[in-house]
Amino acid sequence: MDQIIEALNQEDSSDVEAKRDWVRNHYEPQALHKYDTVEGKLAVVDAILSNGWVNPEDTLKLQCLGIAFGDALAQHLGLDWVAVEDEYGRDPALRLEGTSVLVFPMTSISKRIEQGESVDVYDLFNGACATINDSAQHSA
Repeated sequence: MDQIIEALNQEDSSDVEAKRDWVRNHYEPQALHKYDTVEGKLAVVDAILSNGWVNPEDTLKLQCLGIAFGDALAQHLGLDWVAVEDEYGRDPALRLEGTSVLVFPMTSISKRIEQGESVDVYDLFNGACATINDSAQHSA
C-alpha cells in the first residue's frame, strides 16, 4: 500500500488536540498562554521529562509529548499537520509544503524513552530542525 497523505479529519484532529491538551494543561490556567510560543512548548515537554512525570511504559503520555514537540517544530519551521495512512495504520505527521518531507514527531520522544535513552528536548529539537531543513533543500 502506498502512503496516502491528506488533511487531518475530525477524528485525527480530536486525537491530536487531546494529546496537545494533556501537555498544555501542565501549565497553570493563568499560564496556558506560554504554550503559544516555541520556547513554551519545549519548556513544558522538557519539564515533564526532567521531573520524571512519565515512565517508559506510559506510551500514550510520551506520544502526547511528541505532539507538543511537533507543534514546536511546526511553528518554528512552518510545517503543517497531515494524516499519513499506509499498511501500518494512520498517524499524524508534519509536512513541509511544496516538498516530500514528512516528519512523524508523535513517536520521536516515546521511541527513545522506551529504549532507555535520555532525551534532551532542545538537542532533539535543534537536530530535527537541521535535518528537516537539509531534507527540504534536497527535496524541493
